[in-house]
Amino acid sequence: MFRRAAGIWAKIAGAHRSDDETGAGMVTEFFLPRLNRGFFLRMLAVTLLAGVLFGFVLIPCVINGESMVPTYPAKGFTFCWRGKYLFSKPKRGDVVILRYADRVYFLKRIVGLPGDTIEFRNGTLYVNGEAQEEPYVRYISDWNLPPRKVEPFHYYVVGDNRSQPIEQHRFGQVLANKIAGSPLF
Repeated sequence: MFRRAAGIWAKIAGAHRSDDETGAGMVTEFFLPRLNRGFFLRMLAVTLLAGVLFGFVLIPCVINGESMVPTYPAKGFTFCWRGKYLFSKPKRGDVVILRYADRVYFLKRIVGLPGDTIEFRNGTLYVNGEAQEEPYVRYISDWNLPPRKVEPFHYYVVGDNRSQPIEQHRFGQVLANKIAGSPLF
């Protein structure tokens, strides 16, 4: 079966090849390559490289939600750069991608580090009793949340769009190992 398919492919590709030195037929050779051992080795290498790259290093992520508007659009696409925190720890203000469930990720901003005390008063974020400047928050809110201490090995995350009621948001403490990486763009 394979030999028959390879033979048909060779006839199609061979009919369009040119052996002259002008380069005629190069486009056809690109789209209809010869099916030989080298071709399959290249295909295997490309497949393995793409599998590792897009399965472990740059995870494709679809943005579907308004929690980070206007910093990120309600619908969009980015890659999760897994290497961001290999040699450093997340910092306050970093935008991170969190692993919520199998193949479900959330895009949030870190506002509290381990040991910090976080609270919201009339829409203003307070970290360790000090009001925070948040230039990325464009929509005012009336959030009120009593002080809470961020546990060790946890980070406090929240979205940039705080115009909706606090009950409609997913935010709070997350384990450090739930941080998958940061958005590539």
